[in-house]
Amino acid sequence: MKLAYLAPEIPALSATFVYNEILALTELGHEIIPFSVHKPIMPATDQHLDELRSKVIYLYAMSKKTVFFSHLKLLTKKPIHYIKALSKCVKDMFQVNILSRDARGLLYRFFYAAKLAQDLLDNDIQHLHVHFAHVPTDIAMYASMLSGIPFSVTAHANDIFERGLLLDKKVERSGFFATISDFNRHYIQQTYQVDPGKLEIIRCGVDSRVFTRKSSIALSDPVRIGVVGRLVEKKGVDTLISALAILHTQFSDFKVEIAGSGPLEEELKQQVNQLALTDKVVFLGPLPHDQVVKFVTGLDLFVLPCKKDKQGDMDGIPVVLMEAMMVGTAVISAKISGIPELVINEQTGMLIEPDNSEQLAAAMLELIKDEASRTTLIRNAEKKVQQEFAQDINARRLQTLFTETIGRF
Repeated sequence: MKLAYLAPEIPALSATFVYNEILALTELGHEIIPFSVHKPIMPATDQHLDELRSKVIYLYAMSKKTVFFSHLKLLTKKPIHYIKALSKCVKDMFQVNILSRDARGLLYRFFYAAKLAQDLLDNDIQHLHVHFAHVPTDIAMYASMLSGIPFSVTAHANDIFERGLLLDKKVERSGFFATISDFNRHYIQQTYQVDPGKLEIIRCGVDSRVFTRKSSIALSDPVRIGVVGRLVEKKGVDTLISALAILHTQFSDFKVEIAGSGPLEEELKQQVNQLALTDKVVFLGPLPHDQVVKFVTGLDLFVLPCKKDKQGDMDGIPVVLMEAMMVGTAVISAKISGIPELVINEQTGMLIEPDNSEQLAAAMLELIKDEASRTTLIRNAEKKVQQEFAQDINARRLQTLFTETIGRF
């Protein structure tokens, strides 16, 4: 198939699953043209992405004159499609309040959708797939109407929990609407009252050829505890730091490495200072994805105690949990969103209640002290990821859905 992909940023350090999915589908023999709404603020710098990076078309970097000419071409060559698409956009604007910022945003995205639509036609694209159900899907659904080319979506987290503008319409207009967890699927169906037949579950997968089982699961001396993620509220790094202070009163032979950056970095460093943990905790800054393998492999415990933030946003199923589980590092996370579909408490990892530092400290201590339990969890975790979250399995599922959608259109 000849496919197009659209996401907010490609290739982005915070969305490795997007470009990994593109690479997996390319390996299956499909030609893919990647589109990105913006140029990445924090781009992924892995060398194997050089070819992909050279192909990305950045929509918002296009001159308005170029985009305007795309409108003229479409109006000339596909006048019925163009008028119907513009009419839908205007109706959508009235639905969200024609005088609102949301309505202006829809019109702005319709403007750039014409450039995407023209590129899809020029490159004989058969299907367009979008990651994230907010801005990129706005652009994609209008581009689909303008071009007559079907589109589909993979939704993740804040794009449905916080930014679900017109989400019922997006499900209705898509060839299929996928999301990463059964939790999300149920949430979308119940919240937006959509046709459940349109909803699919496509996991974000891990490449088992890259994340391979480490040779030994014996504990390091000192024990290495770590986390990778953006330093934002929903990751729960503050909960981890509070738990470390509790753990320190019962077990002190540990070191903690926090990899990532974000708006809470200084606040979290102050918390470490206040709890007198500066000799135990180090902030590494953001890691290129090709260094994540080595990092999570070297840990004894990977701890990501996610929670819901003040705006109601929460993680879906963080891919880095899968990566840690695949290499044989024991994981601890929280009972929130779709995480329990991956980390099954006391079977493939340990789960705590969100924002509960006492439970987290107890879970870390248990895994440090109980080698038999840790070994069983690690073995079960690797099997779970291999069976359900492997990248090749989910790429083939997408391939089937694309084929079916193209066949119906």
